[in-house]
Amino acid sequence: MESTPRPSSGRSTPLRDSNDSDKMEATGLWDALEWTFEPVSRSVQRAVSHLRLDCLLEGEQVEVEGSGVVLINTDEAGTLVVTNFRLLFLSEDTRNVIPLGTIPLATIEKFNKMVVKNQSTPRQSDKTPSRRLLQVIGKDMRIIVFGFRPKTRQRHAVFDALLKCTKPASLWDLFSFVSGPSKYSNTNPKVRLLNEYFRLLGKGSHASMNMIEDGSFTLSNDLWRISSVNSSYSLCQSYPFALIVPKSITDEEVLQASSFRARCRLPVVTWCHPRTGAVLARSSQPLVGIMMNMRSNTDEKLVAALCSELTGSGGKRRKLYIADARPRKNALANGAMGGGSESSSNYLQSEIVFFGIDNIHAMRDSFARLRDYLDTYGTASSDGMSSFLRDGGWSWGGGNLSSMSASVSTLGDSGWFKHVQSVLAGSAWIAARVALESASVLVHCSDGWDRTTQLVSLAILLLDPYYRTLNGFQALIEKDWLAFGHPFADRVGMPTVTGSTSIPSELPRQSSTGSIQSSPNRQSGTSFTSQAPTSHAQTSNNYSPIFLQWVDCVSQLLRMYPFAFEFSSVFLVDLLDCVLSCRFGNFFCNSEKERQQCGVPEACGCMWAYLADLRSLDGNSHVHYNYFYDPLKHNGPLLPPAAGLAPTLWPQFHLRWACPSEAQAGELEAQFRKMDIKFVELQKAKEVAERKAKEITTLMETLSADVRHEKQVSSSAMKLVKRANKESEAMKRAIQSLGCKVHFSSSGDCTVDIESSVIEGPQKLVCSSKRQEDGTLQNDEKSDLSVSITVVADDVDGSNPIGRVCETLCPLRMRDGGCRWPDAGCAQLGSQFVGLKANFEAFDQLSIYDSYFQPK
Repeated sequence: MESTPRPSSGRSTPLRDSNDSDKMEATGLWDALEWTFEPVSRSVQRAVSHLRLDCLLEGEQVEVEGSGVVLINTDEAGTLVVTNFRLLFLSEDTRNVIPLGTIPLATIEKFNKMVVKNQSTPRQSDKTPSRRLLQVIGKDMRIIVFGFRPKTRQRHAVFDALLKCTKPASLWDLFSFVSGPSKYSNTNPKVRLLNEYFRLLGKGSHASMNMIEDGSFTLSNDLWRISSVNSSYSLCQSYPFALIVPKSITDEEVLQASSFRARCRLPVVTWCHPRTGAVLARSSQPLVGIMMNMRSNTDEKLVAALCSELTGSGGKRRKLYIADARPRKNALANGAMGGGSESSSNYLQSEIVFFGIDNIHAMRDSFARLRDYLDTYGTASSDGMSSFLRDGGWSWGGGNLSSMSASVSTLGDSGWFKHVQSVLAGSAWIAARVALESASVLVHCSDGWDRTTQLVSLAILLLDPYYRTLNGFQALIEKDWLAFGHPFADRVGMPTVTGSTSIPSELPRQSSTGSIQSSPNRQSGTSFTSQAPTSHAQTSNNYSPIFLQWVDCVSQLLRMYPFAFEFSSVFLVDLLDCVLSCRFGNFFCNSEKERQQCGVPEACGCMWAYLADLRSLDGNSHVHYNYFYDPLKHNGPLLPPAAGLAPTLWPQFHLRWACPSEAQAGELEAQFRKMDIKFVELQKAKEVAERKAKEITTLMETLSADVRHEKQVSSSAMKLVKRANKESEAMKRAIQSLGCKVHFSSSGDCTVDIESSVIEGPQKLVCSSKRQEDGTLQNDEKSDLSVSITVVADDVDGSNPIGRVCETLCPLRMRDGGCRWPDAGCAQLGSQFVGLKANFEAFDQLSIYDSYFQPK
């Protein structure tokens, strides 16, 4: 395969060894590729890039690019691009982005250089070149391996680019600061936190920056109040600027009580029941000392104030449960460092419960083992040779059932689901105490920002249906995870405010880190080695997937209660990807104070605005919405029984890289969404058809009205024609009765020949019946048909023309000058002509003169 043509101008020289790659010996898929790799200067990267990188984000810049790299997981050849935001892998043929090989730099947990040595056969030279591999392990459950041609420097260039980009010198070198807020601007998280506090206290007020600046946000109800004692973070640096405390506790007592808790994380209210008055509170461990005998009166008073009186109980106080998330032995071990747990004898009506949830180190190791298992037994294994389902082969470790059982057992040995179940069980227990007993619960672990946050936020999700909506879920994360100081920078592996970084770049090969060595069923003719870590390698002992584990717990609840959540499993996956990628600044730093000091809300884009913008494109049909959501079905607390708290693999997240086809298998929600989209399309088509049918019906009604009008006009015209014919016949009979001959022409004129002894010679009368353009006859003021007859005579007596004409033409004229038909209205003089205007209706009614007319 020939490499893509490159422009010669402005192009950097390809990095190659002195030996020409065309002369190198290789076998298999390596022969089909021409391996090239070219670093690109940051200042000219857009001009020199020969790739069509339309997928680049705003502010994303290419650092290094090269063609001819093989993604070992899927045997795909393509182009590898390192940008200041992610590692891009593009298909060699289509230039499309390959999702498996594309990973944000911040999502990379570690990467290693590896060498694959193939044992030579008798027919091969002993100098068979080894394969140069680069293993990339992600925080999102993926392990990917890229193959490079031997005896080239391309892997070295990629490795150096990754070192440079994955280890920023300071927090402000992260991509989110480089790209800026763009169109996903962020509102101040303090305002959103206050709005949530107002909702919890039943206040209808809306927060603003003015309230924060002038300190007027300290509202209260009958039991609880919002305190500004930590507005400058002088009380506790990892707590939010505003705290909900019992109304009976003063700010001075709050200050005194904080000194008795680890890192000054004193007990504060994080959720209160709107009807019963029960609360969920959180804190860190008490500093009871080595002998477990240290006490604090103000701390005990503050905790006792959490147990308000039961409604309608006549002064009886509710019970208080103090839930310690740690195993009991761990709590006792913390006594050596001054920590420990409370004594129920020191706290009124209290009961101490230990949940036995392991620490962050156990979670990190368990997650690594689960990732190894999925990579080993998946269809897209990073091994490239031992994937059991590659090319449809069902080897399963030799094809015996015991190998399959062993693999399933390995999944259980990872311990991940045991930890998930512990968190689910503890949260369900807390929710049940609040919902069923109206008891208050104080939750803490060691520092109160890892296991405590998991338990409290999950219990609130079970208790309050509001937090199971999209807006409520955002408010829950911002309140209990961000505002209350979960150390995201340490747990996710991001640079801290001081500029140090906790992102490890390269670790020694271990079976628990997803290395290729751990894959079984490896070919005997292949050996693997990895390079020792270099001097710049760092290992973070604080990295742990605590937030990822909590989202996994939420997905288990979504599986158990598919009608209770407004958001879908796809939304949870996108949420995790945004958090791990560090594309947005919402989860930077370790506390609210640090984010405010660094100006993160103003300088970086907002993840919530980005996700909301995605949903706005498709409305309620977007994949983030749960199509099964029914707010009326679960409008109260969710109290899962112990038998239902059996977690399983989360296919959409756990299997999307190792088993991509199985990740969507049997997803009813996806099928339902397709059906619903089709239904919406048909509904729209139906509405269009109905609108067209309505328009056609309206047009038909208009046309029918026009036809009826035309029929009426035609009927009126027919009546006028009949009347005109009738009048014409009467006129014709009247004129013929005078002894005149009437000749009608096609133009409407008629000629009347008159023979008389009075007027010598033939006389002609021209009778014109005037008609309008529409064919009707012209009428006079009485709507009578008028006929004008003009008499032209040579010997007309000028002295009495009317009389002579009447005597000659009209047999009705009497000798004395009178008229036998006075209603005829004749004898009208106009100039030298005599006009005869006859009222033929009156003529038709003239029955006494019937003797003058011959019957027709």
